[in-house]
Amino acid sequence: MSETLILEFSGVSAEQYHEVNGHLGLDQATGEGDWPAGLIDHLGTIGDDGAITVVEIWDSRQSQQDFMDSRLGAALGKAGMPEPSRAEWLTLLGHNHPGH
Repeated sequence: MSETLILEFSGVSAEQYHEVNGHLGLDQATGEGDWPAGLIDHLGTIGDDGAITVVEIWDSRQSQQDFMDSRLGAALGKAGMPEPSRAEWLTLLGHNHPGH
């Protein structure tokens, strides 16, 4: 069963989110880039309070850990991102794209 990861970052900017993606070679506007193995979906959001929330669906927690260890951790550090204020794993019960 796929796993969902929610990461919330307080006190960061949209520019930092885009900078992390730049270090990873990912273009959120086009969907092009060097996406990690095992990642099924990625959403990056910003709330009214300015907090950045990332929601990802992975084939396994191990795939996300491999990505963190190999590339993501360094990219977060280069962009000056703090530790997330929330990091929570959830088991995915349903995943659909109505109308597509």
